[in-house]
Amino acid sequence: MTRGGAPAPPDKEVRMTSATTTTRRPSATSPTRGGRGRRKDDTALALLFIAPASIGLLVFLIWPLLTGIYYSFTEYTTLTPPSWVGLANYREMLTDPIFWNSLKVTIWYVVLNIGIQTVVALVIAVLMQRLTQSTVMRSLVLAPYLVSNVVAAITFLWLLDTQLGIVNRLIAGIGLDPVQFWTSETWVIPTIALVNVWRHMGYTALLLFAGLQAIPQGLYEAARTDGAGEVAMFRRITLPLLRPILALVLIMSIIGSFQVFDTVSVTTQGGPADSSRVLQMYIYQNAFAEYEFGYASALSVALLIILMVITFAQYRFSRAGQSDLN
Repeated sequence: MTRGGAPAPPDKEVRMTSATTTTRRPSATSPTRGGRGRRKDDTALALLFIAPASIGLLVFLIWPLLTGIYYSFTEYTTLTPPSWVGLANYREMLTDPIFWNSLKVTIWYVVLNIGIQTVVALVIAVLMQRLTQSTVMRSLVLAPYLVSNVVAAITFLWLLDTQLGIVNRLIAGIGLDPVQFWTSETWVIPTIALVNVWRHMGYTALLLFAGLQAIPQGLYEAARTDGAGEVAMFRRITLPLLRPILALVLIMSIIGSFQVFDTVSVTTQGGPADSSRVLQMYIYQNAFAEYEFGYASALSVALLIILMVITFAQYRFSRAGQSDLN
């Protein structure tokens, strides 16, 4: 204080210290000497992370696809280099009775496999939602999917054997004639379909169960208040709201069913009398038994076109990209 009560002027050192403490340091994104601050460019790092997947996609998918399409227009065996023949392989395919029979057998298998698998998986998914959501039950349902196709095929080949299989022993025990599951033209495709239904139904059921979890439970409570029963709620609530995931499951199942090979190769090799020679088996036999890689490539391209048409039509007509929850 000075005379008269006026405050004394602050010391010069105090003013400089105060100014120093209140000065802000420039941030990483604030303008700096030499121009505005820039964010670090992570493009190189992002390319490094996606490079392994991109290289794998190119080497194991895109390049074989393009090579197979090229070979489909050539005559190519292991002893001679590819020679361009144009559409000759496709013209031969259109007049090949074995191709049409293989396509018919494959479609019959797909109808049985998809029909039975979808119905059984949907029932299992609904039961899991209504009765129990135990993690142990989900693990048990998924257990068959963890068994490889080859192991499952060998196991059922023994179980359903006409002479030594335990299933036919039980059938004979109740006084019925043994069923020739693997050697009958009538039974062989249904048997192969049932083997693959057993293996894949748990995985399909869990996908449908995940779709059921996304349906608001308040809709069911409101329906029960209005007096709706379980069948009515399933038909009017569950199926319409499950449509997107159900369409996705059907698309995946159809693509996988058209590519069935392991079970047929282990159990029947296409017999008896070509009654189980599916399209993939016919492609394999042309490529690695007869060494007609050009014709096998044409068959593979035909299968690709069939799957693309079926997938596009199913996606379009089932409105898989739309949900009734919106």
